[in-house]
Amino acid sequence: MALTPQNNEAFLREVDDELRRDQAIHVWRRYGVAMIAGVVVALIALAAVLFWQHRREQAAGREGEQLQIAYDALASNDTRAAAEPLAALTQSGRDGYRVLAIFTQADILLQKNDLKGAAAKFAGVAQDSSVAQPFRDLATIRQTSAEFDAVKPEVVVERMRPLAVSGNPWLGSAGELMAAAYLQQGRRDLAGQVFARIAADQQVPGSIRQRAVQMAGVLDDKTAGTTPGAKAASAGNKGVTTR
Repeated sequence: MALTPQNNEAFLREVDDELRRDQAIHVWRRYGVAMIAGVVVALIALAAVLFWQHRREQAAGREGEQLQIAYDALASNDTRAAAEPLAALTQSGRDGYRVLAIFTQADILLQKNDLKGAAAKFAGVAQDSSVAQPFRDLATIRQTSAEFDAVKPEVVVERMRPLAVSGNPWLGSAGELMAAAYLQQGRRDLAGQVFARIAADQQVPGSIRQRAVQMAGVLDDKTAGTTPGAKAASAGNKGVTTR
């Protein structure tokens, strides 16, 4: 008996569905294991990432606790109790904790008047290319301050030159060291210019700006009253309080 068009269409659909099922079974038999393995690998990778993040958070929490233990010990003037957690933190993979620990170790050495040892600690951070630049710049300033009397004035000037510029966040501290080095060289004019630059920068802390204005006045820096920057320094002194 011949099939009607409707029956013929239904028959073709059944054949097509059967072919699709056969193809799906064939694909599954051929690639199913690999597909399952791929999903498993992806899930393992995701779990590994989540576990890594969890471990990092746990480690950060432990390191924060170690730092607090060290600071509590130092608050009680117990440098021995602070030594162990600080030593552990100097091996941290996080710049912040590692640098804070090294800086604190250096500050302890400064309290003991071990300027050479403290300078070496700061120098280690300043020369570490893996550390963020702001930390390295601060370490350079701290190193130079610690060994100021042990190095030549020109060394101080060269170290501070890139930092003692308007707009740099370390202008105040770096500029004071640079100006002091110029004074050692007898260059009152250059020292006065640096102090005027510090006083003119509104981003410099008020206490440092106040000192800069006073020093520029003591040095009688003629440029302080004639150059636009110096005029700004004089005007900026209004409202500046010593802190």
